[in-house]
Amino acid sequence: MNKPRVVITGMGVVAANASGLKDFGEALRETRSGIRFQPKLKELGFACQVGGIPVGIEERKKEYFSSDALLAMNSSMVYAGIAAVDCWRDAGFSYELGTPPANVDWDTGAVIGTGIGGIDTVGEIVIPRVNEGQVRRMGSLTVEQTMASSVSASVGGTLGLGGQVTTNSSACTTGTEAVVSAFNYVREGHAKRMIAGGTEGSSHYIWAGFDAMRVLARGFNDRPEQASRPMSASATGFVPSSGAGVLMVETLDSALRRGAKIYAEILSGALNCGGQRTGGSMTAPNPEGVVRCIRQAIASSGIQPQDIGLINGHLTATMADPLEIHNWVRALECKAENFPLINSTKSLIGHGLGAAGGIELVASVLQLQQGFIHGSVNCEDLHPKLETIAKSVVHATRASDVRILAKASFGFGDVNGCLILKYWQN
Repeated sequence: MNKPRVVITGMGVVAANASGLKDFGEALRETRSGIRFQPKLKELGFACQVGGIPVGIEERKKEYFSSDALLAMNSSMVYAGIAAVDCWRDAGFSYELGTPPANVDWDTGAVIGTGIGGIDTVGEIVIPRVNEGQVRRMGSLTVEQTMASSVSASVGGTLGLGGQVTTNSSACTTGTEAVVSAFNYVREGHAKRMIAGGTEGSSHYIWAGFDAMRVLARGFNDRPEQASRPMSASATGFVPSSGAGVLMVETLDSALRRGAKIYAEILSGALNCGGQRTGGSMTAPNPEGVVRCIRQAIASSGIQPQDIGLINGHLTATMADPLEIHNWVRALECKAENFPLINSTKSLIGHGLGAAGGIELVASVLQLQQGFIHGSVNCEDLHPKLETIAKSVVHATRASDVRILAKASFGFGDVNGCLILKYWQN
């Protein structure tokens, strides 16, 4: 039995450099950075004092949610909610503040992940009040903000979704994993549509552990826009970021029946784990696992490796960047001079952790659909181990006729995810 084709019919994004599809697309084209100096990090003694936090959200969220609803929403829930409502509307459905959908949509579900969502509520409310012996002062809404599934549950309630509504969490692979899971879910006939992606709140409590690990960017606190340096010889670590990116994943038949616009087709998706063996660990990838994941996605997509025109890399600005590209060379079985074009959205917005895959997939689809490739900034001093693929690194935004794009994410726990996307032509 042939499985249905799956397409993307809506998107929503909240990112450090812009929110909303139009502004985000323009920011990508202009290679506009969303990395800024964060005074709170300096006050707390962080070595990395820059980060990516979406701007204007305090006012914008009032256009989406009632004051009562906002009482039970922390930043990760707000970001997810705004992106999901925008995605819902972009896909052709209605939502108005005060008059949300009256009926349950039994044909649509959601899988929206987060890496460390809710820790801002824990740090700011739960721990201080408990330690002060003031448990009753935490209020009745604390659990709603700290349970792992809050980001998807709040979206499900906002939009009245009747399909599976769940939250996944696989570190930096979370957003990509969510879309792969949604792709498989609708392809198996369990739903017509799934809202899928990732979200991460903006909180020093989320970022503190990474600063303690010494994996965050140092030495650029006075030059925030230069701090995120994927593929650069002078990269000193990743820049922490936040936001949300979600996509409407839908069967082609459903999309055509309701006359929806189609952004791109998802040809395949793959997920695996390297087992923390053969060089893999809790914080490092097993190269064999990465290669197998990419090859599995390609094999099930019906394309050949040489058909891939662009890779939107995971590329975090750590020592893992050269290894990541080496793994791509192995997986594609190509010579360096034939390597596809590659760029890193993290150079503009930093590393959104659980939100990274979702935001970067929105960026990937926009580039594929609108015919451009955004530049990767801050890697003019390309890492010496990447010189063999130097001509493939896109430094400045250019027009593009790429028809096949690969997007992969790799996360702590030695987990991997890869999607193959195809340009949609009516």
